[in-house]
Amino acid sequence: MDRRLIPANSRVAATTLRGVVDVPLYTEGVRRVVARPLVDLLNAPLGRRERQLVMGEAVTRFESREGWAFVQCERDGYVGYLPAQDLEDRRPPTHKVTARATHVYAAPRFKSAERFGLSAGSRLRATGEDDGFLVLAEGYVPLQHVHPIDFHAEDVVSEAERYLGVPYLWGGNSIWGIDCSGLVQAACLACGLDCPGDSDQQEAGLGRLLPEGSKPRRGDLLFWKGHVALVAGRGRILHANVHSMAVVFEDMAEAIDRIAAQGDGPVTAHKRLPRPKKDSDAG
Repeated sequence: MDRRLIPANSRVAATTLRGVVDVPLYTEGVRRVVARPLVDLLNAPLGRRERQLVMGEAVTRFESREGWAFVQCERDGYVGYLPAQDLEDRRPPTHKVTARATHVYAAPRFKSAERFGLSAGSRLRATGEDDGFLVLAEGYVPLQHVHPIDFHAEDVVSEAERYLGVPYLWGGNSIWGIDCSGLVQAACLACGLDCPGDSDQQEAGLGRLLPEGSKPRRGDLLFWKGHVALVAGRGRILHANVHSMAVVFEDMAEAIDRIAAQGDGPVTAHKRLPRPKKDSDAG
């Protein structure tokens, strides 16, 4: 079993794991959403960052103990710990941020003070609209930067391009820092495609494996041990990588040679994603 996907620790586990793991307490958990612009998901309280969640993302909370919540993410099943105070009970979102980033303003005026920023993918609960702004409990967001929650983009590469120049960040999932698998996941989720969190999980469960020697096509995925990139077309890939410490385009052949030369081996898989969902497919 992949511990990243198993909602259990030494004290508590999901009821679905009764008879599989032995713990004092089994629970169905409670649904909560992230109440801050960005939160690290840790492997243990005060531990190492494994992934990140943006505002409005849903989790199931199985335990709240000494200020830490043990949760499982709705988007990909990843489990971990985050500060209990960063979660809240909220009705389902109505909109999501589809721009690269946006601000939450104090008033429905572009000259008003910004309260905080939001990354692409943030999920919002609106109470209405006011003079070109979406009205939230926290403030106001420009309507140009959001779409209804069931909107799906149509091209994973175009969605990944929103992150061009974003700094590389191990375990990152936002416009302020992202890693290779975070970039692929963000692009897939924007298009309504389910996507695991880490590159090895993506290689195992995402898309259709193509025979060796297949011609790469825009939107395909290339995998290496511990790395993933999107084929951007015209002999280029798009990826978040340590070599550049950013999200960049790179010549495909040069990248394959460079990665092999640095000791990380050859391409291990070439996969093709399913077609993105259309808005009519939602639900």
